[in-house]
Amino acid sequence: MSDNQISNFLTISLVVLVSVFFVLLVILVILMLKDKSKNKVKNTETGNLSDETKKVKKDVEYTKNSIFDFMEFDKIEDNMIIRKKGRQYIMVIECQGVNYDLMSGLEKNSVEQGFLQFLNTLRYPIQLYIQTRTVNLGSSISRYKQKVNTIRNEYMRKQMEYNSMLNSDEYTAREINNARFELVKAQNLYEYGLDIVNNTEKMNLNKNILKKHYYVVISYVPEENTNTGYDEEEIKSMAFSDLYTRAQALISSLGVCDVAGKVLDSEELAELLYIAYNRDESETYPLDNALRAGIDELYSTAKNVLDKRMEEIDAEIKAKANIEANEAAVEAIMNQDKTRRAKQKEERMSQLIDNMAKDLLDENEEILGEDVVEEAKKIVDQKKAK
Repeated sequence: MSDNQISNFLTISLVVLVSVFFVLLVILVILMLKDKSKNKVKNTETGNLSDETKKVKKDVEYTKNSIFDFMEFDKIEDNMIIRKKGRQYIMVIECQGVNYDLMSGLEKNSVEQGFLQFLNTLRYPIQLYIQTRTVNLGSSISRYKQKVNTIRNEYMRKQMEYNSMLNSDEYTAREINNARFELVKAQNLYEYGLDIVNNTEKMNLNKNILKKHYYVVISYVPEENTNTGYDEEEIKSMAFSDLYTRAQALISSLGVCDVAGKVLDSEELAELLYIAYNRDESETYPLDNALRAGIDELYSTAKNVLDKRMEEIDAEIKAKANIEANEAAVEAIMNQDKTRRAKQKEERMSQLIDNMAKDLLDENEEILGEDVVEEAKKIVDQKKAK
């Protein structure tokens, strides 16, 4: 092969390679442009979706009905929990447990036989529910403080009476001793009450004190009655009658094994559900406070903070004013008694001088002699008569 042919062949192959490379480059550019267009479409779609979801989130409003849909019950009425739009009625029995471990063998056998009898009498399904609560002694502490305040007022009154008796000459020693005994008894009772309040407050700070509550849950389904031609009120009345009859039968059966029971009323049922749905909040914010604040109406009707502060200040002013008035009254009585005693002593000054003079003569009888003392006493009496 000549040199011209070789050069032509190389030129042709080079041209072919360049053309192939150019075609591949064009294909690559086209593919990249398609990918960019797809990404733009996706971004616009996701942007539209996010805007729509934002609009949906903004449009969502929580109403009373939506909250009740979240709950597993409709309402509490006539000591019953109504569920599933009136298709199920529930009544709850609270049971007081017995300390089985501290019983003797005969007592344990009696309890077991009673429980077997209770199980054999069941003709309908029941549910056993145990709720563990933190012991809250706030209400007990408030009652203790009220009683201690009553004891303190009584103690202050007896202290005033005792001081008045001491500063008066109208009472015998026996009456004064009796008054002192009553005063000491009132003081001991007041100090004992303060100790109880302080110990109870310290005990209430311990959140590890737990108490278990035992419940028996019974339910009634209107479908159990074959005749469905009743209105809502009639069905509710039948449900209450049937559940109450079952509850009383269960309470009687539980009484055989020394377990006392009672049917929970509407307020106690509300407390049971409130603690079940608010485990943590119920310890610091009990149901009574929630009801007083109007939480059951989905808005707060609590008093203004400043109004509550003013009420607390007024109560503190009243308490301190009461203490100050009692102390001032005691001091005034003592001052009056001292003034009266000083006046009486001043009126009896001459008699007291004569009596003291005679006492001095008697003390010096050995030195002066009996005759001189008697004569001196007669002279004192003559001066007193003049």
